[in-house]
Amino acid sequence: MTVGTQPGTVTGATEAMNCQRAMRSAMANQLAVNEKVLIMGEDIADPPGGPLGTTKGLSLEFGAHRVRATPIAEQAIIGAAIGASMAGYRPIAEIMFCDFLAVCLDQIANHAAKLRYMSGGRTGVPITINTFVAGARFGAQHTQSLEGWLMHTPGIKVVMASNPYDAKGLLTSCILDDDPCVFIQSIPLLFAAKQDVPVDAYTVPLGQASIPRAGEDLSIVTYGSQVPIALGAAEALSAEGIEAEVVDLRSLVPLDVDTVLGSAAKTRRVIVTHTSTEFAGPGAELSSQIHEALYGDLAAPVARLGSPYAPMPFAPALPFLAGQDDLVKAARALCG
Repeated sequence: MTVGTQPGTVTGATEAMNCQRAMRSAMANQLAVNEKVLIMGEDIADPPGGPLGTTKGLSLEFGAHRVRATPIAEQAIIGAAIGASMAGYRPIAEIMFCDFLAVCLDQIANHAAKLRYMSGGRTGVPITINTFVAGARFGAQHTQSLEGWLMHTPGIKVVMASNPYDAKGLLTSCILDDDPCVFIQSIPLLFAAKQDVPVDAYTVPLGQASIPRAGEDLSIVTYGSQVPIALGAAEALSAEGIEAEVVDLRSLVPLDVDTVLGSAAKTRRVIVTHTSTEFAGPGAELSSQIHEALYGDLAAPVARLGSPYAPMPFAPALPFLAGQDDLVKAARALCG
C-alpha cells in the first residue's frame, strides 16, 4: 500500500474521480482485500447503491451479505456495527445525514468511544461511520455540521476531506484504524471537480494537516467544504497584495496543532472558518490554542467565521454560510 500526504502525490494507475467516486473506490479496495470489512446503512445496496451513490455497485460486486441495506434505524446500525467490530469485523456504517447522528449518539459516545477505556485497552472498536453534511437546499434537519459534538467526546476520531485524493486516502485510514472514526463528507464536494486519484489503495495519515497554498501575510485555517472557498479567497487577496496561506486540517481529531501553530507563527494573523456554528464551534478551540501558544506574537486576535447561531434555512439564496467575500473582508480587516 502506498502512502500519500498531499493531493497530487500519486503512484501507479490513476483515474479522474470526484469525492463520491473516491469514497466508493476506498471502500471497494478494502472489501476486496479483507473479508471482515462490511458496509451497512439505509438504501446502500443496489439499487440505488446509497442515497448519494457512494456505494453504487458494491453489493453487486461483493454480495448483499457484505453490503447490507438496513431498516431506517440509526441506533440499530451503529449498535450492530459496534457488535460486529467486537467480533473481529471492520464495519463501515453509513448515517445518511450528519443531523441523524443525534439519533444514535448514545451508541457512538457511550459505547464505541468508551469500550477501549472501559476494557483496559483490550477491546477496540474499529468502526468507520460515514455521514454527510448537506448544503443550503435541504432544510434545518438535514444541514447541520456537527463535528464539534464529536470533537468534544474522547475516543472518537473525526475526519473531513476537502478533495477527492484526500477523501480516498483518509477514508482508507479510517477503515484500517483500530478505533472508531467518523468520516464526514460535504455533499456539495461529492460532485465537485474531479482529480487524478490512484486506483490502488493508499492512505493519508490521520492527524496530519496539509498546506495547499503557502503565504506570508495571513493564515486561513479550515477544513472540508470551506477549503476551496479559502483557496478562492486567497487568490482574490493575492491580487490586492495580501498573500494568504491556507491550512487544510483534514482531521479534527487527532488535530495537527503543530502545523496550525507553525503557520500562525509565520504569518501572525489567522482566520479560522468552518460551516459549523461559530458559537462554541471548532474555531473556538483552535483560536484558544493559538492564543495560548502565541500570545504576544500575533499581530491581531484570531478571527472566526462560522455559521450563525440558528438553524440553516431552506433558502439557497440567503448568505448563511461564510463565503469567499466574507473571508476577503475579514482578511482585509486583519491586515489593516
